[in-house]
Amino acid sequence: MRESQSYRKQQDKKNDQKVKEIIADLPEFCLDFFIGIEPRTSSNTRLSYAYDVVRFFSFLGSVLSVEVKDVTLQQLESLKVQDFENYMSYLKTKWANSERGISRKINALKSFYRYFYRSERMEKNVMDIVETPKLHEKPIVYLKNDEAADLIESVKENVQSAQKWHTDKNNSRDIAIIMLLLGTGIRVSECVGLDIQDVELSENRINVIRKGGKESHIYFSDDVCEVMRVYIEERKHLENVLDENALFISLHKRRISVRAVENLVKKYASSVTDKKIGPHKLRATFATHLYRETGDISLVAENLGHSDINTTKRHYAALEDERKKSTRNLVRYNEEDSEEK
Repeated sequence: MRESQSYRKQQDKKNDQKVKEIIADLPEFCLDFFIGIEPRTSSNTRLSYAYDVVRFFSFLGSVLSVEVKDVTLQQLESLKVQDFENYMSYLKTKWANSERGISRKINALKSFYRYFYRSERMEKNVMDIVETPKLHEKPIVYLKNDEAADLIESVKENVQSAQKWHTDKNNSRDIAIIMLLLGTGIRVSECVGLDIQDVELSENRINVIRKGGKESHIYFSDDVCEVMRVYIEERKHLENVLDENALFISLHKRRISVRAVENLVKKYASSVTDKKIGPHKLRATFATHLYRETGDISLVAENLGHSDINTTKRHYAALEDERKKSTRNLVRYNEEDSEEK
């Protein structure tokens, strides 16, 4: 088994254990739901669902004036649309949830109800007629070409300074991470999950484990290859590393965490732009520029690891409209161009 797959299994195990801890005070049938959806969902999805289900049961316990653990499936089945509308109002006023946050929580409940309806433990599914809030797509936040160049230059300046004063050897790691994220659009979780053997410098590519466990080859430019080459050479000489196969190593000599990558991206980005830039925004930057260069939404979806191209289209609808607008004068019918004159 590849080490990166082992790392993913370790993360899945941690997430599933966390799910059990989160739902410990819920009715016993809730565990059946999480066991039932395991084959079709990622552990991250199940963890997110756990938080959402707990929030709903907390609300329900106060509404029904019962202990959360005592809520029954029959009580869930008897709820009306109005009850869920009240819940959405509660999420907005009590917890200041955005329309996107509310929609996510309602979709988690739709999955929850669907499971018990399909397993014939409920005779009806009220969630089928509960409408989620209409989502208003926000403009994509990404770095323009000059901003991305400034970000790279900012990290490189830190590298040069560090080499001059022999201080922080993690700078070559940081530039490798920044340029890899900008140059491939991989998820931050995919980045931290990389092992040394996942990098094939001779092919300018990395092998990542996507959502669902699918392995994919992701190619990168010569510029990215060069900074990766420099970092990997330094990585070979690190001593007392606890996670021997991990590509990116933290100050504590362990595999770098998602939080650490988020922090270092924000640190460097804050010096060149007022935009709130994290790893996901670097992913959006890659996708935006790739789409503008190629006009191929399918290629963008494939590089991002979206299993459904409609997900990509939804996020980059504004760019599609921009491209369509740019073609408005391409087809023209006039006397000069007519073959029939």
